[in-house]
Amino acid sequence: MATTGADRVPRLTVVRRLEAAGFRAWPASSTFYDGTWAVRVTTSFPAKRLNSVNPLDPADDAEIEARIERAEARFAAVGRPLVFRQSPLAPPRLIRHLDEAGWSSFGESIVYTADLASLDLAEAIDRIPLQDARRYLEASLVVHRRPPALREGLEAVLASIRPPAAYFVRENDEGRPIAVALAISDNDLAGILDVAVDSGYRRQGIGIDLVATALRHTAHKGARTGWLQVEAENAAGRALYARLGFTEAYRYVYRAPPGIIV
Repeated sequence: MATTGADRVPRLTVVRRLEAAGFRAWPASSTFYDGTWAVRVTTSFPAKRLNSVNPLDPADDAEIEARIERAEARFAAVGRPLVFRQSPLAPPRLIRHLDEAGWSSFGESIVYTADLASLDLAEAIDRIPLQDARRYLEASLVVHRRPPALREGLEAVLASIRPPAAYFVRENDEGRPIAVALAISDNDLAGILDVAVDSGYRRQGIGIDLVATALRHTAHKGARTGWLQVEAENAAGRALYARLGFTEAYRYVYRAPPGIIV
């Protein structure tokens, strides 16, 4: 279906709001602006979202080559490869430039939203979230199977989150963490991040139960719209969020120069 000019303006307004919420929910250690291109750098944690150039205005397409060179120099100075995160806010002229220059596309992800009032969360259990951020940190490292070397970087990311954060962890009978989710209450928006279930405990309803519990918590805090994101190739995750009642808002993809593997 073609997108008319009248349709595009409201859609971009929603994208801008969700992009801003995403930046606040998962903050980079440093953000530099070149016009409306947000250059996010986090030397202590390798997540692409925290180490990428994020164009935020479709009309901001001046001096593309020079600005790419400046961004590349900034990433090179901290030993990071240059990566662009291409959302619907990326200028069409920039996208054409990257295509013509042979930049690769990878890591396509989908941002989902839901009206919390329309979701059936009646069966979700009211669980008190963890108050101990350190305990959540350790659980997240275990469930995501992140190397211990990333402990300090993840701790810095969690500590820099400014909107109220709620930590949810499920443990097995032996007390080992098997699932985690992070809920960010940002005014009327509720972001659900860092969701993971240990591979040995999937397909048991643990993921949907944990996410529903986190959403119920944010609804009690006054949130009206839930948002989250998942990689497009994650069929199980997409099915889970569809079952809860989430619908696709937009997609984004990462771009890297020829020869760069991220």
